[in-house]
Amino acid sequence: MTETTPYDADRARFTRQALARLVLCDHAVDVADSARGLVATENDPDTGPGGRVSQALQLIELAERALSAAVIYERERGSSWSEIAQYLRVDAAEAGARFAPDLDDWDTAFDAPYRLDETGRKRIPQLPTAAYDPSWACAQLDRWAYLQRLGIDQHQAVTSGLVMASPEEESS
Repeated sequence: MTETTPYDADRARFTRQALARLVLCDHAVDVADSARGLVATENDPDTGPGGRVSQALQLIELAERALSAAVIYERERGSSWSEIAQYLRVDAAEAGARFAPDLDDWDTAFDAPYRLDETGRKRIPQLPTAAYDPSWACAQLDRWAYLQRLGIDQHQAVTSGLVMASPEEESS
């Protein structure tokens, strides 16, 4: 698929490391927002039997996505499987095997950032949204961090630390 999208040039401004970090940030926001829903007790009577278990399970699933995104980010920034494995409390081979499919999907999505739907008319992004449309993600994540008072009065708490592409990388 050789057609370009409006997001391709924008995405080129970011390194793969920066895009992976945006994806991790996006998943972390999902985890934080989901965890927040388990804190208040006022609406417990409105939750059916087992409802809080459902919320906790969803939190675990979101955390697993964040873990996968963290591994992808760490690999993009040059961390070895041994370095990652020590935090997972497994050996390097096990860590690599566990996350190999996620890394393969990540790599493949850069070769083909989208696919066409069954009608052949609509583009379906293969990259996570934060990596496919990084300008949108930057604005959303910086706003979320500011409202949460992360980095106290820092309007760019997320984007200020991203490793951006050099002009040579952008043009290639």
